[in-house]
Amino acid sequence: MSLTKFDLSGKVAIVTGGGSGIGKSIALTLAKQGATVHVLDYNASAAETIDASLDMYFHVCDVTNWSSLVAVSSSINESSAGIHILVNNAGLGGVGNIENTTEADFDRLYNVNVKGVFLCTKACFPHLKRSGGGTVINMASIASTSGLQDRIAYTMTKGAVLSMTYAIAKEGLTHAIRCNAVSPGRVHTPLVDAYLAKNYPGEEAEMFDKLAKTQPIGRMGTPQEIADLVLYLASDEAAFVTGANFPIDGGYETLNGT
Repeated sequence: MSLTKFDLSGKVAIVTGGGSGIGKSIALTLAKQGATVHVLDYNASAAETIDASLDMYFHVCDVTNWSSLVAVSSSINESSAGIHILVNNAGLGGVGNIENTTEADFDRLYNVNVKGVFLCTKACFPHLKRSGGGTVINMASIASTSGLQDRIAYTMTKGAVLSMTYAIAKEGLTHAIRCNAVSPGRVHTPLVDAYLAKNYPGEEAEMFDKLAKTQPIGRMGTPQEIADLVLYLASDEAAFVTGANFPIDGGYETLNGT
């Protein structure tokens, strides 16, 4: 028995979209706790984020491509003698209301945010079963349970991710496979800075402060804070936790308006 809390030694983890932002922090955190971590990312240049001092590997993979996912997950399973942790982190954001969101916009978000989670889990589920069980962690959002203005397609996809989490958890009960969702509020990543630079040139600091204050705690979260919650859910310390949604949003869902 490990004498260290949240020890992932001997565990094999897959983190989709693990080449940047929150996914990068998750991948590095799991690896630092002893897991063998396989990062799946669409962007080949993201391979440079892998820490050579840790047990980490990079795979160029499109989470919407079933044959690619089957090949990659099977290869990881064979080379590592199992898969124990799947973090479905890959996802896209999108701005738009019911009138100006196009069909192409809708399909683009659905394919990555919903279909991608389904296909990744479907590809890995048999390997998790053969490993004697494991855990699936889906990156949902505060949008899963709160209507966000000008985010109709994104809100739909994250609501679907949360519902899928509950269904996967139910199916996993007889196979010792746990499934939970993490629902971040606004998190300060390079994507936030790029969004502000593109849409509010010269007003970046003012708009950043405005966005930060939409969370009652008064700031955005950090990728590391999200990664630490994922670490808990991936560890044996969370062995009694399944079919749950974990908001990590600075009080957005419950304290706004108080």
